[in-house]
Amino acid sequence: MRGITVVNTLGVVNLASLDLNLLVTLDALLEHRSVSRSAEQLGLSQPAVSAQLARLRRHFGDELLARFGNQYRLTPLAVQLRGRVRTAVTGVERVFSAEPDFDPATTSREFSLLTSDYGVEVFGRELAATLEREAPDARLRFLANTPAVVDNAVQSLTGIDLLVLPHGFIEGLPHQDLYRDEWVCLVADGNEEVGAALTVDQLRTMPWVVTYHGPTASTPAARQMRMLGIEPRVQVVTENFLTVPGLVAGTGRVALLQRRLADRVPADLGVRVLPCPFEAGPLMEAFWWHPMYEHDPEHRYLRDLLARVAGNPAS
Repeated sequence: MRGITVVNTLGVVNLASLDLNLLVTLDALLEHRSVSRSAEQLGLSQPAVSAQLARLRRHFGDELLARFGNQYRLTPLAVQLRGRVRTAVTGVERVFSAEPDFDPATTSREFSLLTSDYGVEVFGRELAATLEREAPDARLRFLANTPAVVDNAVQSLTGIDLLVLPHGFIEGLPHQDLYRDEWVCLVADGNEEVGAALTVDQLRTMPWVVTYHGPTASTPAARQMRMLGIEPRVQVVTENFLTVPGLVAGTGRVALLQRRLADRVPADLGVRVLPCPFEAGPLMEAFWWHPMYEHDPEHRYLRDLLARVAGNPAS
């Protein structure tokens, strides 16, 4: 690597003068904000990691980890570096794990998907079974797609293969549509205030169970309700779609739920599935990825696998 230089907005960096192992240490320190936990992850002694932190501080001319009471916090520069470092480490890992010919039958790669429990319920079992048949030594990891993850989708996807999410939340990233679903309403069987159908006025007055409640976590259906002047009276918030039916059963609450999940609710749970009394719009499930993985053969295999399992987009 002698003589190789990188030019950036901070100046010229000679890579031959750097110990690139420090990049891995920096990634761990920015993630854990702790020398001891970073040392445990890296399999190094605490003095060794402390020495590397000192070198990093000299290089950047910044503390990176600043002590506040009994805790360490990232300095403004460290916050700025965190996404760049994770991207760089992921890129290096990809480079050195590349194979001349990708063969699912022999790979031991871990494939990762950011998705809700709705996605895991709908296609998770079949995806895992198909991967086991085609790539028996591979591993599948499902991670929760929380609002914070979605709000920082570009950074999140530098280290995760795919984000499974309906349209209406992110844009500007490569994606592929999977399948259509629709929103329905759930009420308790014993709710005598609701007849064969819900009314818009009832949605305005009934207590609600909602998922991922927040300014940027609202579903397109919830945003459509607000456009119609329906502001849900939120009584319960959950970040798991599978818990919604149980939180409606035996109460006067109402909730929105995807049809594919509603069809899986046990008959003896004590809830009714009713059409939405407003035009909720279609729910198109899709998956999204970072552009840097566009031509990665392992990544292409995963995209093809998920499309085969979850189905082609409806016309």
